[in-house]
Amino acid sequence: MHPQPLRRARLRLVAVAAAVLAILAAGLAGAVGAQAAQGCQVDYRVTAQWPGGFTADATVKNLGDPVNGWSLKWTFGAGQRVTQAWNAQTTASGDTITATNANYNAAIATGGSVSFGFNGSWSGSNPVPAAFELNGRACDGTVGEPTTTPTTPPPTGGATAMEQVAAMQPGWNVGNTLDALGGETAWGNPLITEQLLAHVKSQGYNSIRLPVTWEEYMGPGPDYTVDPARMERVAQVVDWALENDLQVLLNVHHDSWMWLNELGTDHDAVLAKYEALWTQIADRFKDHPAGLAFESVNEPQFTGAEGAAGDALTEELNLVFHEIVRGSGGGNDDRLLVLPTLVTNADQPRLDALKATIDGLDDPMVAATIHFYGFWPFSVNIAGFTTYNAEVEADLIGTFQRVNDTFVDAGIPVIMGEWAVLNYDHNRPGVHQSGELLKFFEAAEFQARDKDVTTMLWDAGQFLNRSTLQWRDQHMYEYFASGVTTRSGTASFDSVYLPGSGAITAKSLTLNRNGLQFTGLWQGSTKLAEGTDYTVSGDTLTLTAAALTRLAGNRAYGVNAQLEARFSAGVPWRIKIVTADAPVLSNATGPSASFAIPTQFKGDTLATMEARYADGTNAGTATWTPYQEFWSNFRPDYAAGTLILTPEFLAAVTDGQPVTLTFHFYSGATATYTITESGGTVTGTA
Repeated sequence: MHPQPLRRARLRLVAVAAAVLAILAAGLAGAVGAQAAQGCQVDYRVTAQWPGGFTADATVKNLGDPVNGWSLKWTFGAGQRVTQAWNAQTTASGDTITATNANYNAAIATGGSVSFGFNGSWSGSNPVPAAFELNGRACDGTVGEPTTTPTTPPPTGGATAMEQVAAMQPGWNVGNTLDALGGETAWGNPLITEQLLAHVKSQGYNSIRLPVTWEEYMGPGPDYTVDPARMERVAQVVDWALENDLQVLLNVHHDSWMWLNELGTDHDAVLAKYEALWTQIADRFKDHPAGLAFESVNEPQFTGAEGAAGDALTEELNLVFHEIVRGSGGGNDDRLLVLPTLVTNADQPRLDALKATIDGLDDPMVAATIHFYGFWPFSVNIAGFTTYNAEVEADLIGTFQRVNDTFVDAGIPVIMGEWAVLNYDHNRPGVHQSGELLKFFEAAEFQARDKDVTTMLWDAGQFLNRSTLQWRDQHMYEYFASGVTTRSGTASFDSVYLPGSGAITAKSLTLNRNGLQFTGLWQGSTKLAEGTDYTVSGDTLTLTAAALTRLAGNRAYGVNAQLEARFSAGVPWRIKIVTADAPVLSNATGPSASFAIPTQFKGDTLATMEARYADGTNAGTATWTPYQEFWSNFRPDYAAGTLILTPEFLAAVTDGQPVTLTFHFYSGATATYTITESGGTVTGTA
């Protein structure tokens, strides 16, 4: 019999944050940053003005030491008011306005700048404000008296598990690095540096998950000694993160499928190795502060054991891990320990099994972890799931609801240790439609806030370029950053397609307000005129024929203009005005190892591909659906003007049997093509 588990009270994130602040204020983990010299200049410009309204941009240049968190204050001299802002949050006290940073633009390096903009109202006159203050110091072009800036270090003890996990939000994975096989740089990422971790902190992240694969650095049994150099390298990265006010979740990573998966077939040897590994990790880090947490194993999986049998083996590893760490003394007595479900799956039976394990442990400093990459067909673009549709949304909402109902409502914190979508990579363009991907990310972050789940973005280099410390898609990062605290409005699609010739007619999109107010359409700093350029009826946004004709310009194929649908909060929704005609495919013959269809895309972009034999049965690697998986079976090369059929797809095609391919494009156009493979040669006919 297990002892009766402790009753845990549910804490909302707001209460959690308040509790953490109270703990810090009490001196358990207080710190004050080094004094910094301050100075700044502000370039304030009214970029557009009309009767009763105006648009202004403000660029703040930091002349002093680096700033992490800013507040710009000014006073209007003629009764102006801010009605909507972007890239900053604004509050007003009479004529005095205070603009504070968004999560994604809090850091301003020495000599660096940050910009934000707003819409305002005015009457009579609209003079430029006479003075500005940045963090309480006049922006007069000089560098003046130093100030002290409080920092919020990781917990050093005293916080509950719920409080500590809440303070980890949001988190970021240093993926494909210390977990890479063959060395830290073997999978294409540079060495982890303190500069990288400081940058991650400056981008609004409060924790990192540090995946580590240990197998290649362990000696033979019975001791299974970890190479001291490896252990100290891991410790160096952990220490750098903690010094930069990042909590750390350290784990045992690809070992899960390299040797731990044989627990059911080679039980005693595998368990002895696992025990030896965690004994060494626990001993090395037992004196580290509470900001370091341990995760027993990444995605536990076992040869020949699924379902309940796999749950039982997962529980065995989790219990052994818990016993070793708790028995190692020092800070490990009450260190946060994080336990996964089988394969970190969030199906209800997996959650129930882990809940039973945690209840049995009766340990208040334990958290649950799962992973989430969304509805699988959408996540990889297969079976025709190219958009964030009702099924994708239902899967997302259901996942967060289950983990909330099972764990959070019972007072057990949840860390979504990895989340993103599968197959998204900067080297694989086009797998996901950009706007539909942003909808998915926006919704996931909202559910995380609503269901009190801490999330850790899986980044193996596809989001943050670690060589340049720049986001590969800045707009996508703005969604990540904004989504931590607020929703963003979206629309039914992010593109309006127009023909290359002939009459242009009005086009409509459906607004997804997400609880916000729609405030208008903009092209750069120019606000479009409601009634003339667009109309709104309910949630239907209609762009007029006259506006689209103007925006299309010379109607060259591709994107001719970009608009922003702005809402009362969050990141504006981008709408591309695209000129496109039906793509044209041409006949071709070539080897199956490198077959490509000559294609005139004519401004359109590829969504998916169907493949069927003459009798209607499915052709290709996926026989359960005619819609094959993007990239692994087919991929566009827009620069070269080709549609590539991969060797993997062609190897799955029956020799000598014609296959009809139907290419679907995001404009709604389709193109049909027939291929026949025979003896390693492919013949294609449009």
